[in-house]
Amino acid sequence: MAIEAPAARPANPRFSSGPCAKIPTFSLDLLADAPLGRSHRAAIGKDKLKAAIETTREILGIPADYKIGIVPASDTGAVEMALWSLLGARKAEMLAWESFGSGWVTDVVKQLKIDAEVKTADYGDIVDLASVDFNNDVVFTWNGTTSGVRVPNGDWIAADRAGLTICDATSAAFAMDLPWDKLDVTTFSWQKVLGGEAAHGMLILSPRAVERLESYTPAWPMPKIFRMTKGGKLIDGIFRGETINTPSMLAVEDYLVALDWAKSVGGLKGLIARADANTAAIARFVDSHDWIANLANDPATASNTSVCLKFTDDRIQDGAVFAKAVAKRLEKEGVALDIGAYRDAPAGLRIWCGGTVETSDIEALLPWLEWAFEAEIAAQ
Repeated sequence: MAIEAPAARPANPRFSSGPCAKIPTFSLDLLADAPLGRSHRAAIGKDKLKAAIETTREILGIPADYKIGIVPASDTGAVEMALWSLLGARKAEMLAWESFGSGWVTDVVKQLKIDAEVKTADYGDIVDLASVDFNNDVVFTWNGTTSGVRVPNGDWIAADRAGLTICDATSAAFAMDLPWDKLDVTTFSWQKVLGGEAAHGMLILSPRAVERLESYTPAWPMPKIFRMTKGGKLIDGIFRGETINTPSMLAVEDYLVALDWAKSVGGLKGLIARADANTAAIARFVDSHDWIANLANDPATASNTSVCLKFTDDRIQDGAVFAKAVAKRLEKEGVALDIGAYRDAPAGLRIWCGGTVETSDIEALLPWLEWAFEAEIAAQ
């Protein structure tokens, strides 16, 4: 017997966790002011890059004495710049509970070979934050994009810490309230919460991080693309829009458009509210269906952007095959694109709920999720 498909469909089926959905008002026409074919070092290019930096500061509430730079290679590039430039002055403490955090552990322990204590947790859980020693430099992701688990707040971070905190916030910035006084290095990428174009990262440094850069020289050779100091002084131009390598002015324009949209929906508070509403819709669905659950075991640490789900029905014969079949069925119907779990994560689905996604689209998707589940159960 055929299972009847829902009547309504999401207006936008893009629920990828990166690159994420564009802003709801997006049109290529909005990028007409991009200074294409012009040098990023010309006045117009510098003005655009500086506007991107200062509007980021305004919306996120970043303190005036923090440095904000646009850097190459997305969030990965920004994190690597921080790890290579700042670590090694003291012991490091690496916190990981998902794929990307584990990647930073590999870089620090196996590539830089820094003395480090590594604390890990399985997917769905988080490390014991109360056990962190802030005499060490602490490296962590604010939101585990591949596990859907985030730190609940910044209360666990010592205000009187001796070490630096280095925070990968790529799926948290613009969706979660980041306590800047607790973060010395923060990174994110444009293609996450604001749905910008890829390849550019943001690197935010506290005065404590700048002091480390100017007083400490790592023992290893420093690639040009990572160098932030010259003659023992910060290359301040990087944090005024004088980028290390050539940025795409089309991507910069796209980011500026997204920032303007963010202001139009209430800035950071509005963006958080939109993400929370999306997540709440999924939570209601999960609570009313016993065959699906949030991968995050503790609601207090469940993400409001990268919501990871697992199937729990005993009738499922092969979890990985089943989850991929559900995702494929939804994509074939054109109602949900790119929602399979990350390749290193447990089998399941991952639905992006950041502020560029409309709650009405999440609500329209959920009956289709039930339809696809029932269809795959019947097909086994």
